[in-house]
Amino acid sequence: MKILTTAKKVVDVELTIHVENGAIVEDGLQYVINAWDENAVEAAVQLKENNGAETTLVSIGGSDNTDMIRKCYAMGIENGIHIDDPALDKADSFVFANVLQKVYEKGEYDLVITGKQAQDTDSGQTGIILAEGLGIPCVSNVIDIEVVDDQHVKVSRLGDAGTEIVEVELPAVVTVSDSINEPRLPAMRGIMMAKKKKIEVMDLAALGTSLDEVGGAALKSEVAEFMASESRQAGQKFEGDAAEITARVVDLLANEAKVL
Repeated sequence: MKILTTAKKVVDVELTIHVENGAIVEDGLQYVINAWDENAVEAAVQLKENNGAETTLVSIGGSDNTDMIRKCYAMGIENGIHIDDPALDKADSFVFANVLQKVYEKGEYDLVITGKQAQDTDSGQTGIILAEGLGIPCVSNVIDIEVVDDQHVKVSRLGDAGTEIVEVELPAVVTVSDSINEPRLPAMRGIMMAKKKKIEVMDLAALGTSLDEVGGAALKSEVAEFMASESRQAGQKFEGDAAEITARVVDLLANEAKVL
């Protein structure tokens, strides 16, 4: 089984992010692997370890994506493809899916595993659009993957009414939830070995396509501006007798907040 998985570089959401003039202030920002993609990488590595699958990672972005790819190597991914083309700087989910389709068609993979969404846009569309473009099955929000045979996998997904179990014919795309696993911390030996591994770097031309062909010249969505969320006023803290506090709170709710 040949598995293709993805990793997107995103801003570390644990940091304080500042917005000025409708744009994110880049100074001091740090970037990490999208959390759901890290789960996808772990799922691919587990299938390699348990079922002898061959794993390939693809990441789209600038030169600083290299460190992220090497981290995925250290986790256990075997092959890495870096799509580095400035023309993709403003790409949307549709463009990313079309680029991934070109990668898929060059490698003839059996299973594509992506994170169900990215923590910067939260759109959750790329994997599904990819499956639609390829004309193959797709299951989203997956929490377990079990290999049935060379032609089928059984997946469990979080549905609206509980866990749903679906048997899928390969090739297929699955987008995984962060409930599927706990991504491993790379061992020092893996980190050192990852530094020596080759990464295949390609632009759109090397991939055999162009910005127009992948839809980049007519984006279906784009970020108009960023706006900082409104800060909430500090709450009030009361200490003392319970009866007095209760009376005070009820008075504030009725006369100040006017919710009673």
